[in-house]
Amino acid sequence: MVTLEELKAVFKPKLKPIIWREDSLDLLDQSALPFQTTYITVKTPEEVAKAIKLMQVRGAPAIGITAGYGMVLALISTKPNTLNEAIEELVKAKQIMDHARPTAVNLSWATSRMLNFAKKKIEEGEVKNVSELIQLMKEEANRIYEEELEAELKIGMYGLEKISDGDTILTQCNAGGLATGTGLGTALAPIKLAHYLGMKVSVIAPETRPWLQGSRLTVYELMAEGIPVTLITDTAVGLVMYKNMVNSVMVGADRILKDGHVFNKIGTFKEAVISHELGIPFYALAPSSSFDLKSKVDEIKIEERDPNEVRTIRGIPIVPENVKVYNPVFDVTPPKYITALITEKGVIYPPFEKNIPKIIGL
Repeated sequence: MVTLEELKAVFKPKLKPIIWREDSLDLLDQSALPFQTTYITVKTPEEVAKAIKLMQVRGAPAIGITAGYGMVLALISTKPNTLNEAIEELVKAKQIMDHARPTAVNLSWATSRMLNFAKKKIEEGEVKNVSELIQLMKEEANRIYEEELEAELKIGMYGLEKISDGDTILTQCNAGGLATGTGLGTALAPIKLAHYLGMKVSVIAPETRPWLQGSRLTVYELMAEGIPVTLITDTAVGLVMYKNMVNSVMVGADRILKDGHVFNKIGTFKEAVISHELGIPFYALAPSSSFDLKSKVDEIKIEERDPNEVRTIRGIPIVPENVKVYNPVFDVTPPKYITALITEKGVIYPPFEKNIPKIIGL
């Protein structure tokens, strides 16, 4: 088994989706990819929330990292005079950002972590003024980033055990470094690390309508890394698996429940069912921050987006005007279709309700 230190040595990301500037945050505008590689600068929680809502930054871990820095920007932009005022501003910022994307648990996880961190430092008397609090919160936001990267390297290490030289892996949406903010990713981490280690691996990427994260982002990211990738339509998934063109399926996850239900980009459920039917291993890869051990499956809100995302492609109408549209962003995959969950803490096999708490430890 390859060691974590060996993986750190070979990891050389080509992309930097999130860049912290001490008083602002530069975000690679994923809504403009693959045609333009441009960055937007955000300086307030409102601007962070807008970037998340418009999917200029997307992917559960990347959203979490961005929101962590957004809490720091809340204090830098409002300049509160007292520590009590600072907490008030952080509470407001959390509310603003949490409403931007309700399904991905990393968003509220990161804002809660930053708010609780600030409260604790104040209660314990470790800060005397707002300037000291801002400095400590910068360090905490940086820790969220570093912990995410470390987690992805470990996810990649465990995921490598499921890849053989010459494998072709089917994925869904974009669960790479663009989605996590680190340049590595979750579902793409084992694939990238296998490539860095000299293994021959390739990817089949469904387009992922309606935002086309597969064709715009996953293809862009893998081509930038020099990893062979084949783009297919979402409707070709069943055929490529039936024709034995796929060795395994690796997807990310925006939320995983205690019983093993996986919430991920729409289309994931279909891949899991077909994989199960054809005996192809199906893995969901995510950090422990994506696990929700409290909620029940029917309590999770499935985000629905603007119908015009389906009616148009990049603003160009493709269907009759005002046709009724159902546009869910996520679906839910029942645990019986999942071979294993791969996390930074190890590989989790069924029965998930017993093994998830044991391994995740939440």
